Amino acid sequence: MISITQLLSYASALAIAAVIPGPGMTAVVARTLKGGVTMGFALLSGLILGDIIYLSFAIFGLVFVADHLAEIFNLIYWFAALYLFWLAYVFWRHDAQPLNTVGAISKKQLAIVSVSGLAITLSNPKTIAFYMAILPLVISLNEITITIWSTVLVPTTLLILLLVGMIFIFGAKKASKFLSSTKSQRVIFRGTALIMFAAAIGMLFKTQ
Repeated sequence: MISITQLLSYASALAIAAVIPGPGMTAVVARTLKGGVTMGFALLSGLILGDIIYLSFAIFGLVFVADHLAEIFNLIYWFAALYLFWLAYVFWRHDAQPLNTVGAISKKQLAIVSVSGLAITLSNPKTIAFYMAILPLVISLNEITITIWSTVLVPTTLLILLLVGMIFIFGAKKASKFLSSTKSQRVIFRGTALIMFAAAIGMLFKTQ
């Protein structure tokens, strides 16, 4: 059984890690500006799913497996890096448009954006570092049971990331009133592209 202190330490560390701008939340802001709040939440859902996957990996011992499957993980890192390079290209080439012209959004579009969020989280060095290195420092993994994982840690992770994500989404929505110019949009999306590019480079270094 984990203590309240451990749980609060985990929640605080997760909140701090989420608030620090990285590829995930930067992409949430960009998607919200481009496609509205719905698109922002679709991307956020993928990001959160990725966090839950890494949380599960860390708790149930797949870090040990990863150490013995280095070649497979290197291949995953290469694909992740290529995907981030592609996202960087998409954001860099984004055609700036008035922000109040968001059309109807299909379920297929939402699904694609959500999968993009999942891929971003799974290839985010900051997320990997948190769950594989920092998490064991703030909580005793050997004390966690499936019940604690499913009824305490997963809901806590969902709540923290949802709250932080909402801050970014609604902050971006509110800021969109002041970012109607194509010049402002170009700066935002190209800045996002550079962050994605840097994350891709980080993934390539992990294959060394």
